[in-house]
Amino acid sequence: MKPLAILIFVLILHSLAHAARQPNIVLIISDDQSWTDYGFMGHEIIQTPHLDKLAAESATFTRGYVPTALCRPSLMTLVTGLYASQHGVTGNDPKLRTPELRSALISKIDQHPTLPKLLGERAYLSHQSGKWWEGPFSRGGFTHGMTRGFPQKGGRHGDDGLKIGREGMKPVFNFINHAVNEDKPFFIWYAPFMPHTPHRPPQRLVKKYTVEGRSPFEAKYYAMCDWFDETCGELTGYLDEKKLRENTLIVYVTDNGWIQHPSRNGYGPRSKQTPYEAGTRTPIMFNWPGTIKPGNHADLISSIDLVPTMLSAAGAKIPQTLPGLDLMPVLRDGKKLTRNIVFGEGCAHDILDLDNHEATLLYRWCIEGKWKLLLTYDGIVSRYQSTHPRTEKRPQLFDLLADPHETKNLAGDHPERVELLAKKIDEWYPVKTAKTVKVFD
Repeated sequence: MKPLAILIFVLILHSLAHAARQPNIVLIISDDQSWTDYGFMGHEIIQTPHLDKLAAESATFTRGYVPTALCRPSLMTLVTGLYASQHGVTGNDPKLRTPELRSALISKIDQHPTLPKLLGERAYLSHQSGKWWEGPFSRGGFTHGMTRGFPQKGGRHGDDGLKIGREGMKPVFNFINHAVNEDKPFFIWYAPFMPHTPHRPPQRLVKKYTVEGRSPFEAKYYAMCDWFDETCGELTGYLDEKKLRENTLIVYVTDNGWIQHPSRNGYGPRSKQTPYEAGTRTPIMFNWPGTIKPGNHADLISSIDLVPTMLSAAGAKIPQTLPGLDLMPVLRDGKKLTRNIVFGEGCAHDILDLDNHEATLLYRWCIEGKWKLLLTYDGIVSRYQSTHPRTEKRPQLFDLLADPHETKNLAGDHPERVELLAKKIDEWYPVKTAKTVKVFD
């Protein structure tokens, strides 16, 4: 064989090997941020230049959702690919905060194949940083991580992991270097405690958002969103510096929404812990240069779709029990997304019965096209005083395209639509029990 032919043959083999190489996967999870609070989503004050750039380079779904608008259940969905009523972690804490009940709640993660475990079967190294409730990082199948977990001091939801972003990015960068040196594909769970309270951003950013007529609480929240954006820029910049971006899938999502209360350090109504758009809606991005075509998408997708999609990208096994969709045919091959409906559910912050989520069931909802139906349940009303902001007149039906902030309940005007969507919620509901939970009309 002539030298030129040999060279061409070697280049072809190298190209095929590169094409078949498993992508690194980076999951960026914002914590307590409204779907509106980005430059690319139209916010006129908050500046997010790094995420704006990522959105422009990504397949960006502006109508993404999380099924449950509360930190722990939402994160458990992101690591298992299951709804809260399937994975069993429906709230942040047991009502009785005993060590035994805390341990029993954590043990639910042992019952499901997690994303890091499934990627590990494909030789991935994985790193946990930021928010993590389910014991030490190894409990979730991560090979590396920061959180030591309960019963360590501060182990309720992250301990040392919560330092990421707020105190620099070195642990994540060190892990990337380690994986590169080992010549292994890697998965990063980057779930910084940002812009979540405590809102303690650098003064340079607080000053940037402090103007006459704006409360200090709002200024600090805006600054936290800006600070979080900076850390995302550091992460993507490091991947660029190491020349890893071409073979890295970056996925972006928020665990749940937030509306900053103007007069106190907390969230306003109709946001976190509620089924409204400011609680459940989030932009979702997929970035993989050369593989995923950038562009905005108006299709409905859910965080329930992220685990099967990431597993598919890695060539890993996708459990048949997962209810979400593998979006890679849509993202990579340009196929049409045929599903036009997403579902959600929510229980109280505190779990009354670890084996019966309906004891604290608050709501179920679905969105089909422009229509959103919200049903509210009585799971905790008589037996357990909840601090959950109760929903309003029930059932509630909204036209989200005409009314994205859900100001007008149209249930009385479209009873046939309510009936149709209520039937779909009943047919969807992933956990069936002998008891029928009363729906308030």
